[in-house]
Parts: sequence; structure tokens; C-alpha cells
Amino acid sequence: MATSLQPLVVICGATGVGKSKLGVELALGLVNQGHNRWRGARIINADSMQVYTGMNVATNKISPAERMGIDHLLMDFKRPGEQYLVGQWVHDAMQAINEIHNRNEIPIVIGGTSYWIQHLLFPNRLASDGPPSLSGDQHSDRFRSPIPEHFASKLPPDLLDLFDRLPEYAPSAINDPDGASLLYKLLQALDEPVAARWHWRDTRKVLRALQIIKEQGRTPSEIINEQASTPLFPRHKRRYRTLCFWLHAEQSVLDRRLDERVDDMIKNGLLQEIRELYEYARTSVDLEDGHCGEHDRNDFTVGIFQSIGYKEFYRFISDTDVSEGRFADAVEQTKHSTRKYAKRQVTWLRNKLLPAIHCVTAECRGKSSVAALYLLDTSALGESWISNVFQPARTIMNAFLNEEELPDPTTLSPLAQAMLTNVNKALSPSAVLEARRKVVCPLCTKNPSQPVMVECAGWEAHQRTRLHRRLATKAKGQISGVPWKHEASE
Repeated sequence: MATSLQPLVVICGATGVGKSKLGVELALGLVNQGHNRWRGARIINADSMQVYTGMNVATNKISPAERMGIDHLLMDFKRPGEQYLVGQWVHDAMQAINEIHNRNEIPIVIGGTSYWIQHLLFPNRLASDGPPSLSGDQHSDRFRSPIPEHFASKLPPDLLDLFDRLPEYAPSAINDPDGASLLYKLLQALDEPVAARWHWRDTRKVLRALQIIKEQGRTPSEIINEQASTPLFPRHKRRYRTLCFWLHAEQSVLDRRLDERVDDMIKNGLLQEIRELYEYARTSVDLEDGHCGEHDRNDFTVGIFQSIGYKEFYRFISDTDVSEGRFADAVEQTKHSTRKYAKRQVTWLRNKLLPAIHCVTAECRGKSSVAALYLLDTSALGESWISNVFQPARTIMNAFLNEEELPDPTTLSPLAQAMLTNVNKALSPSAVLEARRKVVCPLCTKNPSQPVMVECAGWEAHQRTRLHRRLATKAKGQISGVPWKHEASE
């Protein structure tokens, strides 16, 4: 059944599964073979690290030669330490999509930052649909406006002054733990449910929550509760007719592939890239915003400094001891972080994006032409790529663009059937907020203003850690009057 919504193709998945390769192949197919309406395609980057200039090897950017003449947008256009938030990307991506449609071309969004993609597809789950203002916009009217009385009355003088003068940049929990702790204390006073969602060290998220309170005069938890009472995909807010391809490989296969990729990255200049970024952070001063990189070179939560590899090799490149052992440790840490990141990406897709697509299909009475997701098995490469990935993707995309009936996603492969069935995850924003709630571990906390915080879901696992068990044994011994002795095995 025809719909007035414009088409959008999305390719998502963990790192190392071939997303860029498939995107270029599908785009070239539209360029070379044509379509009765669409004369080509352009690619929009949805990788939060590839928006930054530099670190091409570390972020695994597709090279100009590999792009085969296909335009790639929202890539390589932000300074290394510049903050770029999800709302800004959604705003920029929507502009790019509109321009691509006006050229009678198909936008293909590609990337592993599924959080960004999800907010592009489902417009009523951000605090604001517009691009968020940077906290440094101290000259805007909303930052000069009086603080609402119902907020001001909750705050002691020191927190009221902080709320009135929110910092331009989130303080580093490493370099300024006191500032980070005070910022978190402010959020606790204004919106305890959302404060419990974030760790006090996650200063960017804490600051953004405070910005929302100041900009909108409402707490994030109020906005979240309001969202929970609205449909995920209301008719009047639907943006696109969306086809998602989730590229996925068996975990053991992907782990080996990622380890080999790290080895290849080192051969292709990863260490030199990291040294250049370290030197940039050590010496640069951003004249436009006055933000000095010297302060933040070991803050791994800002800009491209979050990319895997920089933190893992930081000690190796910053210390005078450049032993082979330390280098080997950095390589292994990089591999471990990459594998762990890939698992988190898969978890997000299966627990967040997939249930959302299912929910949308249900709201639209089973119309897969409005939103559909297909898992393509990339466990085997070579010739298997053509039969398992490219050919089914091309066939499904052509049917999607022609608004024809689409096949059952679970029939594509045994892996698709296993991953796409029994999807039953909570989608309510308030339920998700409660599920990620954090608690303080009093045993492991040395400084009450900088507590050890653990997600409720991970509390039992935390109790089994060496440190917690050791401190629990010590506390029990002190209560019973038995002197506690440090065990050498710990």
C-alpha cells in the first residue's frame, strides 16, 4: 500500500561487520542500474567517532577509494575536542536526508551508533526535536531568564549559584572530581530519578540534564513520563518509511575478526595517529571557544578522545617507559575494548532498536512498508557475502522502494531466525529509566562525595568482585571483633 512518507535505508550493526561495504554496493546499484524514480544514493554517516577529523585508522573510516565516488555526508567535519550531541546529529541528518530526497536520490544512513539512529527514526523520544544549544550559549535569553521559583526553592545557596552559572563544558571527573561531584549533587537536588540513572562521573550526561531543566523549565523525568504516555510512532510525527539492515556475525567469528583488525590497524599507522592526537591535545587551544586542549588531553569522554585506542595507548605514549611489555598490554587492552564495544552494540540493537521496530509494525497494523528490519549474516565473507548479504539486501531494498510486499525477516537465515524471535523488551522510557537505576555501594565508597555507584541489575555481580568481597570480610571482622587480615591471594 502506497504511503506519502519518503524512503530511508539504514545499515546498522556492530563494528567490523561490513556496514560501509554494503552501503557503497547498494548505492552503486542505484547509480548504475537506476530506478523508475530514484537516480542514485548518498550515504550519511551515523558513527559518533567518524564525524571528527583525524584518527582515520582508529575509527575505521572508509577511504576515499573505497567510497567508489559515492558521497559520504556528516563525516570528517568536527574538530577533535568539539562536543557533538545526538540532537545536533539528528538535526543535521534530517537536513541531509531532505536534500538527498530533493535530488531524487535515496539516503542511506550507515553507522554503529544505534542510539543516534534510533532517535532519528523515532522523533518523540528526545527532550527536544531541535538541535540542542551548547551550554556555552551564555548570551541567549533563556540563560539570562530567572530561575523558576519551584527549582530555586529546592537549592541551597552554593547549588543555586551553580545552577545560575552552569559551566560551559562538563568538568572532567578525572581532573576535577570535586566539580563533577558538585554538578551531580545539583542534579540530585533537582531531579533525583534522572540523577540515579547516571554515574556522577558521567559529567556530560549530568550537565545535559541540567541544561534541559534550565532551557525548558521542566525536569527530564517529567519529560520522560510524558513520553511514556505517547505512542512510539505517532502518525503526525512519522518522518520516514524505513528499511533497516542489521549486519551481524557470530560472536566467536567477530571476535577473531576484530583482533585481526587491531593488528592491521597497528601496521597501518594507529600508533602514529594516537601520538598526533596526544600532541594536538597537549598543545592546542581552540581560539574560537577558548577551550584549551591541555586541560583535557587525558579526559576520555570528550570528542574523538573517546575513540577506542586513545585511552588504551595513552600511558604507553605519555610515559618515558616504552617497554615491549607495556606496548603488548596496550594492544591487548585495545582488542578487549573493541570486542566489548561490539557486544554492547549488539545488545543495544537487540534490546532497543529491534523491539522498537516491532512496536512500530504493531502500531501500523503490520505494515512492514512503514518500518522493517532484516538481519543479514556476515559470519562468512568472500563469495558468501554475495549470497548471504548483498543479493538479499538488494532484492529487499528494490521491493521496499517499489512499495511491494516484503519477505518475512526470520526466513533469511538460521541466524536471523534465532536473533529476531522472542523479542519482548520494555520500551517505555520510564521503565528503561528505572531499569538503569544506580545505587551506591557503601562498602566500596571511600569518599561519600565521590561514591562507587553500581547499576541495580549488576549489584549481585558487583558483590562477587574481589574488592567488594575483601571489604565485606574486613567489615564483618571489625563487627565481630576479629582482626581482619589481608589475604595474599587477593
